[in-house]
Amino acid sequence: MEQNAELADFLRTRRARLTPADAGLPPGIGVRRVPGLRREEVAQLAGVSADYYTRLEQGRHPNVSEAVLDAVAHALRLDADERSHLFDLARTRSRTAQPQHSRPQPVQRVRPEVHRMLDVLDSVSPAFVANHRGDVLAANHLAKALVTDWEALPYRERSFSRFALFDPAARELYRNWDEVAQVVVANLRLEAGRHPDDALLNELIGEAVVRVPEFSTWWDSHRVAQCAHGVQHFRHPVVGELTLNHETLALPADPDQTVCVYTAEPGTASAQALALLASWSAPAAVRGDAAFQADRPGTAAHPE
Repeated sequence: MEQNAELADFLRTRRARLTPADAGLPPGIGVRRVPGLRREEVAQLAGVSADYYTRLEQGRHPNVSEAVLDAVAHALRLDADERSHLFDLARTRSRTAQPQHSRPQPVQRVRPEVHRMLDVLDSVSPAFVANHRGDVLAANHLAKALVTDWEALPYRERSFSRFALFDPAARELYRNWDEVAQVVVANLRLEAGRHPDDALLNELIGEAVVRVPEFSTWWDSHRVAQCAHGVQHFRHPVVGELTLNHETLALPADPDQTVCVYTAEPGTASAQALALLASWSAPAAVRGDAAFQADRPGTAAHPE
């Protein structure tokens, strides 16, 4: 993936979405030939010369200071995720000038304490652990009953990103599938900037271009966002419709692992449906415990 082009495309799409009014500038004179701001207007807002910003946007500036990047981020009204992505792309440009040495990717393992946390949540909240690609490293039984049984899938398919984008069941499960899928794509965009040399991530992105008709349009929009929190609307084959909130929690001791937890508003029909699903899945969970425990310690067989 050519990072100079990535940085140029990102800056152009962010510039195109802003109007002079958005940026606090007068409308200017004459017909505007470009959507959004002109390059010289971004340069003015960022306090750099028009030539400097033009070279930056065209990918022709090899080294950019953090102060300039911060000024450009402010000028383009970037949010926290977009600002982080801008810095990642700029740093990547410096790295690509250096020879890259491939290293075997270590196997990621989930600590026993995290497994116990998933078990504690099992009767009330679906929860799973994933890495930056969305590979599911561990999941409690309620999460598998709600979404899909990742452990029953081929090793390569044990991924929330792959399920959401590729599995036809996902389009049936999520009543707001478009929204869920677009957040997944925005998160993959963000992680591609952070991990440009991740072969498995690049393979996933390339596969999505071929298999998901909507993917290229979403990818080209250059939206970046973390799967931090939100509302998901389910149409579950066993318990019917339910609306759940999800929160993604970082594990500071395991930098490339996060826990996604689903909860229902107390006293709602969704809470009742989730409780019913927990009851329905409990016998299967008990029968599956021996096989699940056999994978421990460390379950997870995904390279980083």
